[in-house]
Amino acid sequence: MRFCPEVVFLFLKRGFYFLGFCLCVTFLFSCDTKQKLPPGDVGNGGLFLPDGFEALVVVDSIGRARHLTLNENGDIYVKLRVPDKEGRGLVAIRDTTNDGKADIIEYFGGYEDTGNYGTGIDIYNGYLYFSTAGEVYRYKMESGALIPKGKPELILVDDYKNARFGYEHIAKPLAFDQKGNMYVPFGSPGDVCQEFNRRPGAPGMNPCPQLEWHGGIWKFDANKLNQTQEMGQRYATGIRSVVAMDWNEEENELYVVQHGRDDLNKSWPQYFSPWESAILPSEEFFRVEEGTDGGWPYYYYDHIEDKKKLNPEYGGDGKLQGDAHSVEQPLLGFPGHFAPNDLHFYRGEQFPERYKNGAFVAFHGSTIRGPYPQGGYFVAFVPFEKGKPSGPWEVFADGFAGLDTIVNTGDALARPMGIAMGPDGSLYISESVKGKIWRIMYKGQKSAFGDAALAKLEERKRTRTNIKDPDEFLDNVESGLVEAGEKVYNLYCSTCHQRDGRGDGNRFPPINESKMVNGRNKALIELILKGMEGPVIIQGLAYNGVMPAHDFLSNTEVAALLTFVRKNFGNNSQSISANEVEKVRKDLSTN
Repeated sequence: MRFCPEVVFLFLKRGFYFLGFCLCVTFLFSCDTKQKLPPGDVGNGGLFLPDGFEALVVVDSIGRARHLTLNENGDIYVKLRVPDKEGRGLVAIRDTTNDGKADIIEYFGGYEDTGNYGTGIDIYNGYLYFSTAGEVYRYKMESGALIPKGKPELILVDDYKNARFGYEHIAKPLAFDQKGNMYVPFGSPGDVCQEFNRRPGAPGMNPCPQLEWHGGIWKFDANKLNQTQEMGQRYATGIRSVVAMDWNEEENELYVVQHGRDDLNKSWPQYFSPWESAILPSEEFFRVEEGTDGGWPYYYYDHIEDKKKLNPEYGGDGKLQGDAHSVEQPLLGFPGHFAPNDLHFYRGEQFPERYKNGAFVAFHGSTIRGPYPQGGYFVAFVPFEKGKPSGPWEVFADGFAGLDTIVNTGDALARPMGIAMGPDGSLYISESVKGKIWRIMYKGQKSAFGDAALAKLEERKRTRTNIKDPDEFLDNVESGLVEAGEKVYNLYCSTCHQRDGRGDGNRFPPINESKMVNGRNKALIELILKGMEGPVIIQGLAYNGVMPAHDFLSNTEVAALLTFVRKNFGNNSQSISANEVEKVRKDLSTN
C-alpha cells in the first residue's frame, strides 16, 4: 500500500489523525493515475501510433469482420459481413485471463440474411442490436452470459422501396439516442440519381425521385418490432451513402461521414482529370439534425477549395456552385474515396485529454483511385470542441495495409472497419479482410502528451501514398508500367493477337473491348500463368487453339503486360499489381 504524503501532512497538521489516514486511503487511486493494462505486442501488431500508445492483437482471422461493440464486462461482439455456412453471422469474444488476448471465441446467430454487407452492431438498453443488408434484429442480453439465448427479435425490415433504381449502398449501420430512438441510413440505389445509372455523360433526374425512400437517414422506435421503412420518420435527406455514424452523447446529436460519389473523370473527362477524380469529391463529415439536407445528388464537396459545387449531371463543370449555399455544409471534408466506414466519439478517461469527446474515423480504403495509389486504410482523429472540429484531422493509427503503395484494394493485408471503446477506455478496431481485432491502449503520462507525440504520424500524413494527396505526375502508378507492358506484349503476344489487339480473324481471337480482359483480375492472371486450350466463343466467333502458359514471366512482367492490355485496344479497366500476381501464383502452386 502507498500513502499520499501531501494528504497525510495536511490532516496531521490540523490534528485529524484518523480522518487524515482514512481520506488518504480513499484518495489512494487518485494519487496514482496509472491503470493496469496488458502489455502491447512487439511492433504493436503492425500499427503505427502516437507516442505513448501501445496495441495488441486480441484475435486474428475470425472471418470478414464489419462493426463491433463491447459489453460492460469487456466481452466483444462482432458482426460478420455474411453468415458462415451454418448461418452464424455474429462472433462473441471473451478474455478470461486479462492478458488482452481472446480465450473464448463463439459463433452464433441464426437469422434470415437477405444480402451482403451486414454491418451494424451495438448494445443498447440491455439488447444486442445488429443489422444485415435488409433487416435489423436484437437479442436480449443476459448478465454474465457470453451468448444470448433464444431467437432474435425482428425490429426492422427493408421492403426495398423503388427497387427499380438498384440496390447499391444498402449497408445499415445503427445509432441510438438517449430517448429510445434508432437511426438507420437508407443509402442511394445508384451513384448520382441518373436514369441510367453510371452511364458516362448521362444527366441526373431532377427532381431526384430516389430521395423519397433513399439517400437519407430514417428514425425508428428502438423497441418496436416488425417495422418497415414507411413506419419510420425521414430524419435527414440528401446523404448518399453512410456506413460511419455515431450518436455524440456530449452534444446529444447525430454525426455521420458520407461516402462521396464516384468516377468524375470516367463520366465527365471534359471537366475532370484522372488526378482530380482520384482525390474528389470529398468524404463529407456532417452534424445531422432533424431536417438536414446534405445536398446529394445535386452537389458535391471540394475540400481543396472548401466549396460545395454543382454535380456535372446537373449542369456543373467543376467550378459552378449553383445553389449550393442552400444545403448543409460539412464540418470538414476528407480526401475522396478514403471510404469512411466507422465513426466513434471517444468518451473514455484512459487516453490523453486531447482525445476527449473527439472523433475517430476508420477509413476502409478506396477501390477507384487509379491510376494513383489507393487511399485510406488508416484511422484518423478529429479534435472537437463545442460540437465542431477544433483543428485539422490527424492520423491516429496506420499500418493496417502492410505496405506503402496500394495499387489495388486486394493488395492490402487488412482494411480498418469498426471502432468501439472498451469499459476501461481502450479503443478496439476491427478489419475486414480476415477479421483481426486490435486493442489500442495509452501507457504514457497523459499530462505530458502533446504535438511532439504526433510527429511521426504527421510525417506519415505528408508522405504515405495511402494518406497524402498524390502528386499528379510522380505518383501515377501506371507511369512506366504501361510502357513496360507494351514491350512484353509485342515480344510474346502480338504475333497471335496482333499489334492492334484484333487477332488474325482465324486462329487467334481478338482482345479488343474484351469481357475477359476487363473481367475479374484473378481469372485474367490465371489465364496468363496457366494458358488455355479448347473451344471458346469470342465476340460471337468460335476459336479452338492453344495459348501457352506464360508462367516464365516475372510477377512484375505479368502485371505490366495485363495493365497495358487493360488500358489499350478499347479496354478501360484498373491496373493489375505484382502483388496480385504473386498471390495468384502462390494459390496455383498449392492447388
